[in-house]
Amino acid sequence: MSAVDLVLTPFHTTAVVAFGASTSWGEVVGFVTGALCVWLVARQNPWNWGIGILNNLAFFVLFLASGLYADSGLQVVYVVLALYGWWAWLRGGDRRSPLPVSTTTRPQWLGLLAAGVAGTALLTWVLSTWTPSTVPLADAVTTVLSLLATWGQTRKKVECWWLWIAADVIYVPLYAHKDLWLTAILYLGFLGLCVVGLRAWTSALRVDRAERVAA
Repeated sequence: MSAVDLVLTPFHTTAVVAFGASTSWGEVVGFVTGALCVWLVARQNPWNWGIGILNNLAFFVLFLASGLYADSGLQVVYVVLALYGWWAWLRGGDRRSPLPVSTTTRPQWLGLLAAGVAGTALLTWVLSTWTPSTVPLADAVTTVLSLLATWGQTRKKVECWWLWIAADVIYVPLYAHKDLWLTAILYLGFLGLCVVGLRAWTSALRVDRAERVAA
């Protein structure tokens, strides 16, 4: 057995069997770190980025083994964005102050739309041509939506929650289709946490605007 196998075997070991479907320890780790990460994001706690990196490492292996190649590669990009987001939240505001919640501008939306359409088309082609993926379009759409949402999250754009909600609506049935039932349940929970985060960030935005007017 190789060194890689020695590391990954415990990760793929069954942790629990429910309703005829087995759940690996890797999926359990992804579930716990993912739920904690989104909860911290909703509370604007910068430690979400550190927990998120642990979540990315867990899902990288899990999705690769499940044939979700775009989602697996996405985890690598997430780590890079997490490092940037961690810095931006702490030092990305005026005079290196903590970054406040803001709204997405019209030019930014146009850029996101163009990137979304082009990225989805390109990734669908790549997955269909170069991988044995059985769900190239769904994998591509969720990957691109997640990247756009993560960009908004790094800049504390309140609308990032709507992009996460759109991605999660597709992720839930996609992961169920791949027999990743615990992950599907996790993303169902993410939908609820996204609503909480959207309300919290919208409230923070209103308070910030009121304080600026009062000043």
